[in-house]
Amino acid sequence: MIAHAERPSEAPNEAAAKGYKGLGMEGFVAQWYARQTAKDLDEFKILAHRLASHIEPGSCVLELAPGPGYLAIEIAKLVRCRMVGADISRTFVRIANENAGKAGLDIAFEEGDAADLEYPTNAFDFIVCRAAFKNFSRPLAALNEIHRVLKPGSDALIIDLRKDFSAADLSGHLQGRGVVDAALTRIIFNTMLRKRAYTQEGIAQLVSQSQFRQGDLRMNAVGFELWLHKPQ
Repeated sequence: MIAHAERPSEAPNEAAAKGYKGLGMEGFVAQWYARQTAKDLDEFKILAHRLASHIEPGSCVLELAPGPGYLAIEIAKLVRCRMVGADISRTFVRIANENAGKAGLDIAFEEGDAADLEYPTNAFDFIVCRAAFKNFSRPLAALNEIHRVLKPGSDALIIDLRKDFSAADLSGHLQGRGVVDAALTRIIFNTMLRKRAYTQEGIAQLVSQSQFRQGDLRMNAVGFELWLHKPQ
């Protein structure tokens, strides 16, 4: 278990805060989301295999906003590491712990705010955040917290949606899904998710204002991967 640490709170950068209040999914909404994302289990397995090469056995890994815990569970199956998950939703924390228990894995899923983490400085060897950063109401504070709890010489990865995806790119991304599932997902992408997502310029500017100062931003058809490194 990673011990929680008392530390002075950092004043949030209000200019970098988003206009809506970031709230976790709770109750039946979280349960619905867990059922929907369970259909993407193969995607979680592929990503876990990619990330496994960046994670040493015995290391401590944090997933921010793990939701139902599918990615953390797949990582823990591949690498003998200490997995920790911090999510603002108590419903997701419960579901993730139940899923880890069913898989026979000891993963510490617990409630936590990405912009105010209760972990010691330099605690983690690797940090990942998938499909959640766009929802953070204090994104700059979250980046600075990632920097704080990441060990020197270690990496963090943020994977999320890009704001300027095209209709054709989205159709390709949804290929193979059922008609109803694809239609519902398209509506969610084009309304709620697009509004919260970042452009390439927007995420790059945010990183430049953070303690990381710079990152390796890799764009794809509907999203991006942002690799961040904390120097020794």
